[in-house]
Amino acid sequence: MEKIAFLGLGRMGLPMARRLASGGYPLTVWNRTPGRVPEPVEGLVEVADPAAAVRGAGIVVTMLADPAALAAVAGRITAELAPGTVWVEMSSVGPAAVAEVRAQLPDGVGLVDAPVLGSVGPAGTGGLTVLVGGGPVDVERVRPVLERLGRVVDCGGPGAGAALKLVAIGAIVGGVAVVAEALALAGSLGLPEELASGVLAAGPLGGLVARATAVDADFPVRLAAKDLALAGGGPVFGAVRERLLAHPELAEQDLARWVDAVRAGG
Repeated sequence: MEKIAFLGLGRMGLPMARRLASGGYPLTVWNRTPGRVPEPVEGLVEVADPAAAVRGAGIVVTMLADPAALAAVAGRITAELAPGTVWVEMSSVGPAAVAEVRAQLPDGVGLVDAPVLGSVGPAGTGGLTVLVGGGPVDVERVRPVLERLGRVVDCGGPGAGAALKLVAIGAIVGGVAVVAEALALAGSLGLPEELASGVLAAGPLGGLVARATAVDADFPVRLAAKDLALAGGGPVFGAVRERLLAHPELAEQDLARWVDAVRAGG
């Protein structure tokens, strides 16, 4: 198995890197804040510099917080990428940021955009949904790596995976906000919470009710607001984003904790 450089060991990145290492892939990893690997993991070596991580790697994976973080890392590694390398960009940054990175690549270096749907638990067990965009040759080159992480959905050419991620996350976060408002309404009308959530869960909103009441997910409110900003769109996305930002004390909490606050009248 060829060497992978994995850059970004946050909430999602660390379990994803561990998942690849447990499948036999040799990984060199880097994180902006060092020491993210708390104990030795076979096949996983942490280094202090992203440029050092990508040297000699056939596949480079980035899992970063936002477009600014991606641009900063790109500025440090692009010159080190050898012809034949494929960069797999898995952050939620939107197609414009992916296009900017692609425009900087040296000749002979490929780029696949492959953001994911799913939370920390599925990241460690191979249960993510991976939305893939890119040229056919590059996509097939990295498909075994992506399949180790989850179910691969082929979205189309370059940027298509990053674009579909914004569509999906916008619908999910917006839908969760609708469920939160509905449950708050039920409470204001004196209806038992179990009754209202049970009826909603039994209908077409079932998946959104499950997400709104999840206790094992870890998608911070801050990142949900960031993704809605990237999505742009109409008044609904904008209104939901404003409601998310109205609870700065919940910025690092999972989206479901924001739902709790709305249900409580916040």
